[in-house]
Amino acid sequence: MDVLRLIEKYYDTQSEVYRILIQHSRSVADKALSIVRSHPEMNCDPVFIEEAAMLHDIGIIFCHAPDIGCHGSYEYICHGYLGSELLQKEGFPRHALVCERHTGTGITLARIEAKNLPLPHRNFVPVSIEEQIICFADKFFSKTKPEKEKRIDKIRKSLQKHGEDAVLRFNNWCERFF
Repeated sequence: MDVLRLIEKYYDTQSEVYRILIQHSRSVADKALSIVRSHPEMNCDPVFIEEAAMLHDIGIIFCHAPDIGCHGSYEYICHGYLGSELLQKEGFPRHALVCERHTGTGITLARIEAKNLPLPHRNFVPVSIEEQIICFADKFFSKTKPEKEKRIDKIRKSLQKHGEDAVLRFNNWCERFF
């Protein structure tokens, strides 16, 4: 798979959003690969991890987030399932699941219903070890300050607004991946 060619099919390579997406995704991929190298017992495929990490945010182009150059019509929280649909259409169903399940530490059906989120009514929680590693690595990098890795305490604090289960999942990943 040529990840950059796939991204370039949907993104103008001269745009700010392309630059931000590539920088953010590269940081997430590098962090995820570092976890994989530190835990060979998990038997993860580093090629898949790198590809999926590079593509996890491909759906941002469809969302309205002008601060990062996205001028689509969907709310930003929709970027995961929109990216999943795109990757399904492109023939990459396993990569699509990473897209779909990486937001926050995953979004449960109960949370979607309780908060009336504009998402399909199903669970969007990482299942496979690869999904979990990429979701975890993603928490360390924002798109507005892509060059700076976040501290764990700051991540925990930002996850609190998503409920105790989000913080608990993150804490479990910290124990498992560090």
